Amino acid sequence: MALQFEPTEYADRLSRLTASMAKQKLDAVLLFAQESMYWLTGYDTFGYCFFQTLVVKADGSMTLLTRSADLRQAKHTSTIENIVVWVDRMNADPSVDLRNLLSEMDLLGARIGIEYDTHGMTGRVARLLDHQLTSFCEIVDASYLISELRLVKSPAEIACVERAAALADDALDAALPLIKAGGDEAAILAAMQGAILAGGGDYPANEFIIGSGADALLCRYKAGRRTLSENDQLTLEWAGTAAHYHAAMMRTIIIGEPSPRHRELYSACHEAIKAIEQVLRPGYTFGDVFDTHARIMDERGLARHRLNACGYSLGARFSPSWMEHQMFHTGNTQQIVPDMSLFVHMIIMDSERETAMTLGHTYLTTATAPRPLSRHSLELIIR
Repeated sequence: MALQFEPTEYADRLSRLTASMAKQKLDAVLLFAQESMYWLTGYDTFGYCFFQTLVVKADGSMTLLTRSADLRQAKHTSTIENIVVWVDRMNADPSVDLRNLLSEMDLLGARIGIEYDTHGMTGRVARLLDHQLTSFCEIVDASYLISELRLVKSPAEIACVERAAALADDALDAALPLIKAGGDEAAILAAMQGAILAGGGDYPANEFIIGSGADALLCRYKAGRRTLSENDQLTLEWAGTAAHYHAAMMRTIIIGEPSPRHRELYSACHEAIKAIEQVLRPGYTFGDVFDTHARIMDERGLARHRLNACGYSLGARFSPSWMEHQMFHTGNTQQIVPDMSLFVHMIIMDSERETAMTLGHTYLTTATAPRPLSRHSLELIIR
């Protein structure tokens, strides 16, 4: 089997899951999030774009219901021994196959948790599932059951995150010589992704963000490439990826002479991220991180230019997003504890002056101060 971790690591994860299930009095859970299946068993596929689910019972037994295309994938990449295939056919309703499987597993009338909040669960699937199971068992929304278990990383996971962070640094190193007047965004992207793949990394769970000129103010990838001018701004957000574990970085790089506004916004970003380092530690919450960011931005008169979140937890994720559920936003009571991998980003977009500034990288929390995982400093990059 092509497992990324030792069997003992997966056994420990299963033990933690069944303990959490016992606390919530769940007889079984239906996992639809690909990252949950990957974390628990090593199962590695993009087949979650179709109907598939991993049934985990309270006794730790597991059965995967999937399509024929993923049968060998599951056998080769996971610890799953029991695999059931639903057959592709006209008007197929695999939720019926699932109900029959659950009946065979003696789960009629059971209390079953379901991962609803995931990209592996479409609205149509949810409706089919609810139709089949409402009278079959007691349904519980267990969307965050494994998500919460994944927040704290094991030593083996931390090694993956550290490798991902090194690859993210390699990507920036590859890009910097190309970031200059006349530079091509396409060449920059190719160099960054190429450095990660050449270093043994993976494709990221979402596209790298690249934008220059007016597009530097965008926070999402878009199609189309541009050539850099003599005085320009380039916003990049990317992640190194190792065994699907991500370590993200973000920078707005100035080509030519930075404007006074660029320097003003950079100063705010730098002040905020250094202040966050003082609360990115045990004893504080995710909400405290956001409040620190908002306070500094608002004191500088930048309230309308900042975002309503300033980062999130990172880990092993699959398309279409490398973000985990837990984010830095107002009111989030999630406690910060050691061994979390957390991406902190400062994003200021002044549309009135068409001026962008971003700054961010991934940290590993400890018992005291957080440890930045990038070898690059937070200095403003000018080319």
